[in-house]
Amino acid sequence: MTRLTAAARDTAARIDAATPAHRDRAVDALRAFAVAGVVLGHWLVTALVADGRTLRAASPLQHMDWLAPVSWAFQTLAVFFLVGGHVATRSYASARERGVPYRRWLHARLARLFGPVVAVLGLWTVVTLTLLLSDAEYATVRTLVKLALSPVWFLLVFAALTAATPLVARLHPLWPLAVVLHVDVLRFGFGAPDGLGWLNLAAGWLVPYTLGAAWTRGELESRRPGWVLLGGGTAATAALVAWAGYPAAMVGVPGAEVSNLNPPTLAAVTFGLAQCGLALLLRDRLRRAMRRPLAWAAVALVNLSAMTVFLWHQTALMATTATLLPAGPLPGLHTVPDGLGWAAARLPWLIVFALALAVCGAAFRTWEQGGGRRRRVRPSRVVRAHRPMTERTPHV
Repeated sequence: MTRLTAAARDTAARIDAATPAHRDRAVDALRAFAVAGVVLGHWLVTALVADGRTLRAASPLQHMDWLAPVSWAFQTLAVFFLVGGHVATRSYASARERGVPYRRWLHARLARLFGPVVAVLGLWTVVTLTLLLSDAEYATVRTLVKLALSPVWFLLVFAALTAATPLVARLHPLWPLAVVLHVDVLRFGFGAPDGLGWLNLAAGWLVPYTLGAAWTRGELESRRPGWVLLGGGTAATAALVAWAGYPAAMVGVPGAEVSNLNPPTLAAVTFGLAQCGLALLLRDRLRRAMRRPLAWAAVALVNLSAMTVFLWHQTALMATTATLLPAGPLPGLHTVPDGLGWAAARLPWLIVFALALAVCGAAFRTWEQGGGRRRRVRPSRVVRAHRPMTERTPHV
């Protein structure tokens, strides 16, 4: 144990020493926390229940709606879009200064996003065909494919906003917020078709993305905007849930009439504003915390495989569930999530899911670095090994 501890500290020290001195480590910390929040949230509220030969999706929030506050802690997509907007606008500004054309800049950004998607789509195409040819229940196949590919919608929206960065870099967040407000008024107040709500898929996530752009412009450096966003977003969300009939859960719940997430509602957006305010207020504390080599090494490692972790975490959950199905039904894994007993039994399975995800990460991480192609090994985007500490902060 002593040797392992010493080795971990030595590795952390080398990662810390290889990180450029001017890098804003709070940005990486917020991204890591956002990814971890989404992964843990899915693992806690997504259950695959064995019903004969069929696996169906279920959620403890269906049976224990008083657990809705759990979704508040783990629905962290707004923070991811906040950081994404900040990083993309900063990167684009730097590219323009260096004379890099928009097309080349965009290609580099999107390649990092969609490299891991190729591996996910390839594997699940094979799995889907195998299941269908083996006479697996269609409902089971549909459930598995839907869960496995659900993270891809996020990348499509994120890619669209990234492509629009030059256009939205100076857009005030109140404009997309106004779109979300009007769409919800039409849907819920005047009975407009539910399909209209999908306009919020872009407008809703554009709100935190444009907040990230405002961060780049230096408009959010004081603590006042953070407090305004946190206080205003919290008050608005509470009012919408208490008096306007919005669901308390900030994630989708199977069987629910209205989802705050698919598509995003006004309540989800105001909740995201509160989260963004809290993230902005925590920046200084995170910068101080990231001066500790072990803490920074953990955050750096998460960032190095952020897309792989995000895209494969549902596959890790399903692989564990399906592999152990012959031994089931196992509590917390195959059973109906209808009580605290299930919640208690679920917690140890998180470790197993993490191990399965580590296997996926080891197998497919090269796709995050270059789409699976052979290429010259290059320094990571988070740390720069064997470079002087006076080097410019790299663009993430």
